[in-house]
Amino acid sequence: MALKAEKLFVNLPVKDLQKSIEFFKEIGFEFEPRFTDDNATCMIIGENIYTMLLVEEFFQTFTKKEVVDSTRSTEVILSLTAGSRGEVDAIVSRAIDAGGKLSNDPQDHGFMYSWSFQDLDGHLWEVFYMEPGIAG
Repeated sequence: MALKAEKLFVNLPVKDLQKSIEFFKEIGFEFEPRFTDDNATCMIIGENIYTMLLVEEFFQTFTKKEVVDSTRSTEVILSLTAGSRGEVDAIVSRAIDAGGKLSNDPQDHGFMYSWSFQDLDGHLWEVFYMEPGIAG
């Protein structure tokens, strides 16, 4: 039987929680106040998809491994879908205006268009639009 999770929570370490909250609010994300305190916040990505932004010291309590310096190394690229090519550009532009950095130039593959940015902590975010009917 195939596993089908009901929700996805991605946990990311951040240096300054309040600055990260403000950054992602400027992009357009909302937060769940019931899961927000001085150590963490729950950012709502989509229906049943969340990112927990955890202060680095708190994040470290969940693992025995060293926390990666995401400004120098990459462990994951978070990819988000957008409703159109224009929405891809708008989301990335808002991220840059909020203090993020460009990660790559826009990529146009005809059936798929993407552009990516780094958040305040260097985590990589790719935003893409795929023509309807291409995948799932």
